[in-house]
Amino acid sequence: MESIVISPKTQDEFKLITDLLEKMRISSKVITDEEKEDFGLLAMMKEVDLDDLVTREEVMKKLAS
Repeated sequence: MESIVISPKTQDEFKLITDLLEKMRISSKVITDEEKEDFGLLAMMKEVDLDDLVTREEVMKKLAS
């Protein structure tokens, strides 16, 4: 099943939404800002082309700049 991500703007909205989900017996999970960043990084990592190789010189040049 697909999921929905909801970002309430205020603590009151957060409480209203979580209470509603609980009353409707819909399972939910609260995630931290750090966990949201981790999901974004994971998505970017999955998009990386592993066939595209970079030389050591290119890496060192990029690090130097």
